[in-house]
Amino acid sequence: MGKGFEVSKDTLVAVTDTELESMPLPTAKAIEIVSFVPAASIDPVRLSGDSYFLQGDGQVAAKPYALIAKALTRNTKVAVAKLAWHGRERLMLLRVRDGVLVAHVLKWDDEIRDPAELAPKAVKVTDSEIDEAVHLVDSMTTDDISGYRDTYREALEAVIEAKAEDRRPPEPRTGDEEQGGQVLDLMAALQESVRKAQSARREDSGDAEIHEMPEAKPKKKTAAAKTAKKASAKKAAKKTAAATKPARRRGA
Repeated sequence: MGKGFEVSKDTLVAVTDTELESMPLPTAKAIEIVSFVPAASIDPVRLSGDSYFLQGDGQVAAKPYALIAKALTRNTKVAVAKLAWHGRERLMLLRVRDGVLVAHVLKWDDEIRDPAELAPKAVKVTDSEIDEAVHLVDSMTTDDISGYRDTYREALEAVIEAKAEDRRPPEPRTGDEEQGGQVLDLMAALQESVRKAQSARREDSGDAEIHEMPEAKPKKKTAAAKTAKKASAKKAAKKTAAATKPARRRGA
């Protein structure tokens, strides 16, 4: 068994571990810092999820280590570095935590998928719905996420312990019995918030009962009403005739 690269269909170039270790890479034995960038400019999608605390290699590295750590502490920048590690060159992000340099493995550009094809279609939302969503975010905001636990691991340990002791594994817990963080359906929470807001507005304005209006019956016209109508029509005709009479002075 060995390592190799297929350069053509019938040609395989073998590469030994010794040849890989002796490649002329400046990052083979040390971390090479290539630039400094604002921390906010790093897209979280680049983070691969692996993080490591760094330690200086002897007294020679102590001063450069301290200088970089103190320089990063005084501003909002982070360092971008390269490191040959596990058979390939890695891109790293360096930042400071409690005076210690922390390295986060970054993805290369060609390792990040273009999300344009995955974007959802345009959905129409109202300003009130957005306000409710913002209110929900504000109500769930916290400065500390240290209280969350790996409930899957706890459940797996309980199953293993029960099987080792020849006991029946524990029954699965329901959502109401879930300890720790609450799993929240965002749309359900928004709808509940809207319902409460509408209920509160109805209480502020008072309850109003709606009654059906009785059907109006046509009234019979009386003789007096007809006479009054005719008299009014005659008066209106006289006023109209008077108003339309030409206003000319008679000659002397």
